[in-house]
Amino acid sequence: MMKKLILLLCAAALLITATCSFAMADAYKIAIPDDATNEGRALLLLQSIGALTLKEDAGIEATDKDVASTVAEIELIPVQAANVPNVLQDVDFAVINNNYALDNGLNPSKDGLAIESADSPYSNVICVKEGNEDSDLTKALVAAFSSQKIVDFIAENYADGSVVSVVGEPTDGYDASVDYEALKGQTISIAVTPVPHELMANIAKEILAEKGITLDVKEVTDYVTPNDFVEAGDVYANFFAHIPYQEAFNRDNGTHIAIVAPIHVEPMAIYGGQTTDLSVLTTAK
Repeated sequence: MMKKLILLLCAAALLITATCSFAMADAYKIAIPDDATNEGRALLLLQSIGALTLKEDAGIEATDKDVASTVAEIELIPVQAANVPNVLQDVDFAVINNNYALDNGLNPSKDGLAIESADSPYSNVICVKEGNEDSDLTKALVAAFSSQKIVDFIAENYADGSVVSVVGEPTDGYDASVDYEALKGQTISIAVTPVPHELMANIAKEILAEKGITLDVKEVTDYVTPNDFVEAGDVYANFFAHIPYQEAFNRDNGTHIAIVAPIHVEPMAIYGGQTTDLSVLTTAK
């Protein structure tokens, strides 16, 4: 009798497992960034195409727990932002930050199935440690990154809208209030992520070099190290993330990193992996 009961329980367990496995396999898998602001940003993009509805009180830091309903059956898979492109082939869809998309040969306007509006609060910004906002080094750095040369670089290389400048009044590369002669021979270290940040940093490097200032560009590949570097004083500035992320990072980590200049917006996009028809997310089975 006991043996029969054990066999029945095992059979039931196998049936439950098989049912769950079928349900998971039947759902459309969507990889999204796992950090607070970018996860919320991805969910807002999915909501904008009608794939899901978020709870009324969910904001830009929404998580998968804030999903009130979906049209199709979906499984959200949070992944470290830098690794989302790496799992694209294993999921149906992926919502990818533009810098990581570009770095992996993906273009949101050409390869994306849906793209975020460039008119968003997600401007990528130059940041320094609090207390350095008004220094001549910071002013020189901001002027270089806000230059017409960088605005033109963005317009020429990202005419498709995959990167959009938000610099309202471009400079000639310099700030008239800065005593550049006093800064000659100094080095400004800055942590940046790859495309397009590092490319812009190299232009700023050339601009500053004309005044005898060295811009030491340090490439990183994640969204935490640049802020840790600035907070610890290992670098003077960073250029990698958008405003909501920086504000949330300070709040959650007790850091003192100041935003000093918005430079551009990188629209986030949804890419197809094992599935390329986005309408499946907006059509009930």
